[in-house]
Amino acid sequence: MAKYFDVHPDNPQPRTVSQVADSIRSGALIAYPTDSCYALGCRLGSRDSIDRIRAIRRLDDRHHFTLVCQDFAQLGQFVRVDNDVFRAIKASTPGSYTFILPATREVPRMLQHPKKKTVGVRIPDHVVTQALLAELGEPLLSSTLLLPDEEEPMTQGWEIKDRLDHVLDAVVDSGDCGTEPTTVIDFSGGEAAIVRKGAGDTSRFE
Repeated sequence: MAKYFDVHPDNPQPRTVSQVADSIRSGALIAYPTDSCYALGCRLGSRDSIDRIRAIRRLDDRHHFTLVCQDFAQLGQFVRVDNDVFRAIKASTPGSYTFILPATREVPRMLQHPKKKTVGVRIPDHVVTQALLAELGEPLLSSTLLLPDEEEPMTQGWEIKDRLDHVLDAVVDSGDCGTEPTTVIDFSGGEAAIVRKGAGDTSRFE
């Protein structure tokens, strides 16, 4: 049965945020809000939770997981970014974008694309997510909370709790955060390639 955390969208309660972070450190799989839509999240090294994300979303080993980072300094530990790409990403963050880039050795192999050795990274523009990342002190491994055979992600914390109570450890609810997932830009080939058009404006990458 998943714990339910009601978090203020503008002024997240420090004690509640700390409790969520402790749960993640203990290996919990959570559902949490972002600046695009709800996501599933866990610690980078939590193999059990990663397997559960794959099962919930029916993902194969070619799926790009995303490392949700607090800031650019943290992001730079996990992906290789050249100067031109650096400027493009810097100008777009924080925001509703996921960038696919070559992974560094800091990224566990099971999270990398098996052939390309890439991983998704993003810096969200969301008060609650940022508070959680600051408390956690490391990125969240994430995947959009989009269930198989459904066209849109779930947007209400109570609905997520009701439907996924048996497979999640915690639900963080700070109100509606929209239904549009991030825009995904693949920079692994050096040039910007738009993989998915979502919440982020794509004009600067076209």
